[in-house]
Amino acid sequence: MGAPEVPLAPPEPVTAKPAGSEPAFPHGGPRPAPSTAKVIAAFAAVYILWGSTYLAIRFAVATLPPFLMAGTRHLIAGAVLYPLARLRSREQPSRANWSAAALMGALLLFGGNGSVSWAEQHVPSGVTALLVASVSLWMVLIDWLRPGGVRPTGRVVAGLVLGFSGVAFLVGPSKLAGSGRVDVAGAAVLLLAALSWATGSVFSRRLPLPRAPLLGTAMECLAGGSLLIVVGLLTGQGAQLNWNAVSLRSVLALGYLVVFGSLLGFSAYTWLLAHASPARVGTYAYINPVVAVILGWALAGEQITLRMLAATAVIIAGVVLVITARQRATAPLETPVAAPEKAQV
Repeated sequence: MGAPEVPLAPPEPVTAKPAGSEPAFPHGGPRPAPSTAKVIAAFAAVYILWGSTYLAIRFAVATLPPFLMAGTRHLIAGAVLYPLARLRSREQPSRANWSAAALMGALLLFGGNGSVSWAEQHVPSGVTALLVASVSLWMVLIDWLRPGGVRPTGRVVAGLVLGFSGVAFLVGPSKLAGSGRVDVAGAAVLLLAALSWATGSVFSRRLPLPRAPLLGTAMECLAGGSLLIVVGLLTGQGAQLNWNAVSLRSVLALGYLVVFGSLLGFSAYTWLLAHASPARVGTYAYINPVVAVILGWALAGEQITLRMLAATAVIIAGVVLVITARQRATAPLETPVAAPEKAQV
């Protein structure tokens, strides 16, 4: 979440999301279904790589300003991906494409990933991943409330109540479970990050993004990375940067985030959004926290408390209920959207 962390999964019948189905495009007809191996590889990238990026972010922001670090990460990724995507797709992005990519970059990378990077200065990486798991819960709410959205079943509603109860238990008063509570400001920023990521993921299907998913990813990285750098400089992070104090571990973590978090992870996630349903793409939400908690404990000495284990079980149970439940749509998601290009980033 990248926070919402990188790899994406395009929605199946819907367009503009890294999921795995057949998005319909207003120009050129439906795109052929991807191979099973490609879908499995994309999900594996989102599950494993994104889970590990929470710890990498923690190491990176230990001595690097969060917005400048995140902005550098995505700008480098975008600079690498953009020329490759242009050569491969031969697509010429329009002004509308760039506007859509800028909006997506703001929601996914600035609001989502940038907020996660800031919050990890105050919240352990494992707890961060647990709070970001609420992305799936927010996606269901947003998809329900949007015009012509999908009305959740009773099982989904139960999952939402369970999931958000777990979040409340995790960040609530320490008296609830005898162990220290999570930093309230950091937790609030992480929940807003999850909301921002979920908003971008759901509405990406309706934006005029480039037809080529990789090109859309590159443009989002360039736009989102630029916004992060600008905000970082405006908030004084440039003056806070002390190159003599930057550790080798932070530099290596940034390199890991560029290659595995952005180039491979985010590309996989956005591709999935365009070939799979939002619910299926959201399954990464209950794998990432487990990976992040284990890595944080093994490599960073983060505590695993009884309260954290209980909250983990409750949150993941809620997410599983939401994702596995069959939903009754008031308007089929498979309905092609009127936007020019659907396979978002």
